[in-house]
Amino acid sequence: MDILHYTEAHQTFRQRVREFLEKEVTPHVNQWEKDHITPKEAWRNMGRNGFLCTWAGPEYGGMGGDFLYSVIVTEEMARTNHTGLAAMLHSDIIVPYIQAFGSDAQKQKYLPGCVSGDIITAVAMTEPGAGSDLAGMQTTAGIDGNDIILNGTKTFISNGINADLVIVAAKNPAEQNPYQALSLYLVEDGTPGFERGRHLEKMGFHSQDTAELFFSNCRIPKENLLGQPGMGFLMLMEKLQQERLMCAIGAQAASELMLEWTVDYCKKNKDASGKPLSKSQATQFALVEMTTEIKMSRAFLDKLIASHAGGENVVVETSMAKYWITELANRTSVRCLDFFGDFGLTEDCPIARAMRDVRVMSIFAGTNEIMKGIAAKFMGL
Repeated sequence: MDILHYTEAHQTFRQRVREFLEKEVTPHVNQWEKDHITPKEAWRNMGRNGFLCTWAGPEYGGMGGDFLYSVIVTEEMARTNHTGLAAMLHSDIIVPYIQAFGSDAQKQKYLPGCVSGDIITAVAMTEPGAGSDLAGMQTTAGIDGNDIILNGTKTFISNGINADLVIVAAKNPAEQNPYQALSLYLVEDGTPGFERGRHLEKMGFHSQDTAELFFSNCRIPKENLLGQPGMGFLMLMEKLQQERLMCAIGAQAASELMLEWTVDYCKKNKDASGKPLSKSQATQFALVEMTTEIKMSRAFLDKLIASHAGGENVVVETSMAKYWITELANRTSVRCLDFFGDFGLTEDCPIARAMRDVRVMSIFAGTNEIMKGIAAKFMGL
């Protein structure tokens, strides 16, 4: 019995997403990887076809779909073997902050564009001296009459170059408690005092525009406060369950895809004796071992997806899944690459790109050491 119950509408949607990506995205991926950015038109194309923010209601131009539609888009995007068109990040990690905490005016102003792809979003938390530890954040938000003045530096910001709207985490310098000082602010592209720094060169995620962001006396109206002042830390904590779950879903899909490629390669290619690689017992055992691990993690993940969709608190289990499945993706990439021999060293081998891209998954959305610490705390250790 399947844990997740996909309806005929879900299956039809998956087929539509897959056909769209095969026609409109995959043929362009190699160029986007070389350009180190995905064009904004690709985002708008995704939006026009209904593949961004699938949970958004019709009043914002969305389809009002359940969480499984987000899962489908993430899994099918994995098949494109690139990360630049980061639909999961935009649709299921960043924009939900606006949906959950935004005022009616903010929702009406921004959500339709987020759904259509006319607004690309980013979230700016990480700083040169503060990553997983939000309490170490140094970006400040001062008050001047009816305005808020932002000052600080953010780094490793995904969608940093393309972003039309950035959710910025900053602290009130007058508040001594670092967890009560944090608030979230909406900063639009073109706001005076908001500038982009380097478009960062990375080991992987080549088509993803990761950048530094600078805020120098960046003046925004008080109306751009997202949610209540001083509630930023709690807002971030509330949304981390879904962020880490989406990370696990992406890593799971990548693991399954890498295994699929490798099994197919081993069946079609021969060893020195002229037999298919898949007829070697050593190859068979390795593929069976990887398949077993991947199927076990899929069962765990699907249970968490069902629980999360049902509104359950699975923060601890999701932290475990994020740690386990992202490390599984890294192990799988290394083991799979070995089967490709010299071909695995070329850019024509899909595993080469996949291995670079999955490496960072154990670092972002909270490092896996942080994930283990969360689990240990709730275990009473």
